[in-house]
Amino acid sequence: MKKIITCLLATFGITNACCQQNYENTDPEGFAKLIAQSDVVILDVRTAEEFNEGHIENALNIDVKQSDFMQKAKATLPKGKTIAVYCRSGRRSANAATALGAEGYRAVNLLGGILAWKEAGHQVTADNYEVDVFKTKSGKTVKFHALVHASIRMEYDGKEIEIDPVLKLGEREIDYTTMPKADYIFVTHEHRDHFDQGAIKQLTAENTMLITNKRCGDMLGYGRVMANGDLLQIADGFTVEAVPAYNTTEANKQFHPKGRDNGFILTVDGLRIYIAGDTEDIPEMAAIKDIDIAFLPCNQPFTMTPEQLVKAAKMVKPKVVFPYHYGQTNVSVIPELLKDDGIEVRIRHYE
Repeated sequence: MKKIITCLLATFGITNACCQQNYENTDPEGFAKLIAQSDVVILDVRTAEEFNEGHIENALNIDVKQSDFMQKAKATLPKGKTIAVYCRSGRRSANAATALGAEGYRAVNLLGGILAWKEAGHQVTADNYEVDVFKTKSGKTVKFHALVHASIRMEYDGKEIEIDPVLKLGEREIDYTTMPKADYIFVTHEHRDHFDQGAIKQLTAENTMLITNKRCGDMLGYGRVMANGDLLQIADGFTVEAVPAYNTTEANKQFHPKGRDNGFILTVDGLRIYIAGDTEDIPEMAAIKDIDIAFLPCNQPFTMTPEQLVKAAKMVKPKVVFPYHYGQTNVSVIPELLKDDGIEVRIRHYE
């Protein structure tokens, strides 16, 4: 009989070890107070389709019904933060919270799920992209929206900033008509997964500033061209530095030759953001200092292997690193490889 019960529990994603509740429950009001804290990660465990119909702002999405739920959770969720979990009605999120609690996370489940959340008068958003929020030195907010691959949308101090915007990549399409026009557009180099004239046209308004390398500037016929080593102040408290991005592996040098492409370091109100572009772990990274947030590519043969990304992170020493531009590369190993280096790894949908 004991074996039968164990099998039944396993069928529903619960083991004997998890039967004793190892997470907390809270109502919508308590959940709202909880997620307002800076050391909390909001986790939506519904399907991607449900998530896209509307979700709590700044939530991450990992489907608890998928067989790799815990693998993705371990790769994405920092152990030192509280995980605020919700689903449609609270049942799936309770199972997810149980599983997370068994792995040592502090998980808090929203009773009644997003249905209770909306019934209590709280808002949801239809922004389909994962959002990470940071504060600058003076307390201003910087938001990063994970669009696709190497395309990043930033919001800072009322300004819209787009990095390598593209309209379509594989089966994924980005509808920039639903987003504000860009104040600044940065393009690292001319490859089609970074440089899309249609996307640039959709995002450009009368006062939009485009910043790119010489090749893209020549192809467009306009834009502010920066070469490796150039430094530009584009607004009060907002500077950009163009840094090298290139391949070092002999067989791959043709993809990104030295001196042609840019990475960018954006400094906004003291917050330093390194967007590496398409590069390997080049020696110039050792001179990049005081980085708060780094976006490092992981997609050999074009950029880095996970092991190279780890070497790059150890050179740059950011507080937070986002593996991006990773295609089919398995980046879930990176948090474990950097766990002793004081670098927080955040894995988002930058496939």
